[in-house]
Amino acid sequence: MNQTAIHRLLAEYEKKEITPARSEELFQLRLAANLSIIKHLFSSLYPENEHPGMFDKLVNRLPLLFSKRPKELRALDLERTYGRNDHWYQSEQLVGMQLYVDHFSDNLPGLISRLPYFEELGVNFLHLMPLTTRPAGENDGGYAVNSYTEIDKRLGSKKDLLLLTKEMRKRGMYLMLDFVVNHTSDEFSWAQKAKQGDSRYRDYYYTYPDREIPDQFERSMPEVFPETSPGNFTYNPEMQRWVMTVFNKYQWDLNYANPEVFIEMISILLEKINYGVDVVRFDALAFLWKKLGTSSQNLPEAHMLISLFRLCMQVLAPGVIILAEAIVAPKDITKYFGNGILEGNECDVAYNASLMALLWNSVATKKTNLLYKSLRSVPEKPASATWINYVRCHDDIGLGYDDQLIEELGWNAQSHRRFLLEYYCQRLHWSPAKGMMFMYNPKNGDGRITGSTASLLGLEKALERGDEEMKAHAIAKILLLHGIILSFGGIPMIYAGDEIGTLNDYSFLQMPDKKEDTRWLNRPRQNWETIAELGDSKNETAEIFYRLKHLISLRKELPVLADRNNLQLHNTGNPHILAYERTGPGEDGVLVICNFDEAEQVIDAGWVQSLGYGQDSGFKDLISSSRVKLSSGLLPLPAYGQFWILKD
Repeated sequence: MNQTAIHRLLAEYEKKEITPARSEELFQLRLAANLSIIKHLFSSLYPENEHPGMFDKLVNRLPLLFSKRPKELRALDLERTYGRNDHWYQSEQLVGMQLYVDHFSDNLPGLISRLPYFEELGVNFLHLMPLTTRPAGENDGGYAVNSYTEIDKRLGSKKDLLLLTKEMRKRGMYLMLDFVVNHTSDEFSWAQKAKQGDSRYRDYYYTYPDREIPDQFERSMPEVFPETSPGNFTYNPEMQRWVMTVFNKYQWDLNYANPEVFIEMISILLEKINYGVDVVRFDALAFLWKKLGTSSQNLPEAHMLISLFRLCMQVLAPGVIILAEAIVAPKDITKYFGNGILEGNECDVAYNASLMALLWNSVATKKTNLLYKSLRSVPEKPASATWINYVRCHDDIGLGYDDQLIEELGWNAQSHRRFLLEYYCQRLHWSPAKGMMFMYNPKNGDGRITGSTASLLGLEKALERGDEEMKAHAIAKILLLHGIILSFGGIPMIYAGDEIGTLNDYSFLQMPDKKEDTRWLNRPRQNWETIAELGDSKNETAEIFYRLKHLISLRKELPVLADRNNLQLHNTGNPHILAYERTGPGEDGVLVICNFDEAEQVIDAGWVQSLGYGQDSGFKDLISSSRVKLSSGLLPLPAYGQFWILKD
């Protein structure tokens, strides 16, 4: 049982009506319920004999932070913590979209005016990429923060953000914003004070007078951006010290071994979510704790630190949840939901990066064997947690597969990754994909893939060649992958532009501050002229939009697609087919069957019927609303086709 469930039980035990008037009283109740585990975690990270008085400083800070929580958001916290909407983030009604505001609508006022577009498509959950101030030149797409709470003037103002969140609440929409928890930019106020010689703020970062300790770290720490930012330290001439910069030279890693940093950051976090944020995306949280002799990733102390954030948030703003941006090995990802005493007390949501990478593998190989092997090796998540399922995001597509599972299939892991890079990055003449390489490391042959969904799946090349069959296959693949994330179990997240088949944006190559980062290839501007013509068009853009809109609508009509750990994988015996079932109470169920091959594939209809689906005369596909006829006792699936079959 996690702490949220304990809060609910305590409130029920008192048998008093949960009302906004009791907000202060319930805060004290939550603080009392969480205090012992908060103290345990804090003392484990920051022993009292080494950091005297720091725990008291944290405890005294919490009531002050709660007093700043707006009444409207306190009422929402009560509804989500003690009411019927406690697991709102697991609902089949949620469909998300990720976007850069300036690329989508120029600014926040423009985004407010575009809310009806999301409603038409069926999207009600928005992830807005960083809105806060950042360096003028290179800034890692906004993830080098100059402030955590000041809005970049090019995007709007604090008032605009408050207007947006208010309007979204009216429309039943949810907002996710990033909390860049691992690092700041070198222009952040703390970094500026450190450069000026303030020893207090110098200790907010990892800084060293010479290379002795940095060299010790380098022996075991991998490089994140080996092409553009090799190594993990940058020399700062103003301080005459070496600074830990794991991601980029202008991003300074925060020193969470200093408890002052945690206390400052929990205060900043509460100020941020008071804009009306529903989900906080903890960026790069796997890197939060650094230790000599380790990779400084996924350390136990990092998990304790995340739980400490989570438990303080449960006290202060229990209606807000945390997303783990942890792109780690499949066996490690569920650890970010919490293990042991921390189970259910770490992150509420995590990216299903394994599923994403495996889908791209299945497209390239036309096989589902690695997909099945990998998914079955991932431990079950807690019942209170959920995934974000996505085809791709603003970042690259990494190839984070388990080498052992690849080799169990009889493949060489390194050779297989090289094949995938060549398939998607225009190294194989017969491949339909048009992507680019990101951060290729010649030392080990590792690399990542960038490109829009449509271009990676062959639409760009098909249009260039005027190849109608290739175009039909590309559209089918786009809908296949989105159909999977809409039905798999979790929150589906679409990247803005993919809903209209937007192609790669090559304009970044002419921009000095972006040309070295191929991820801008897949961060296109939204084409509103194309969208304005959707109703009158019969081209590929309109086909993708309206068929995706239909899939979203269908998802929302099927309560069985709510995430209740109710997914069962089925192996059909056909290596090109992915099949899984979403089961509900009683006899409810939906069977999803997907073909990753460019040729029609068949499966045994008797096997499908044995699961309780279909009749001798055939099966009704919910997507097409038509009956699929059998052929000699076999169920045929068209090229890159998918069926959603309702249990009779």
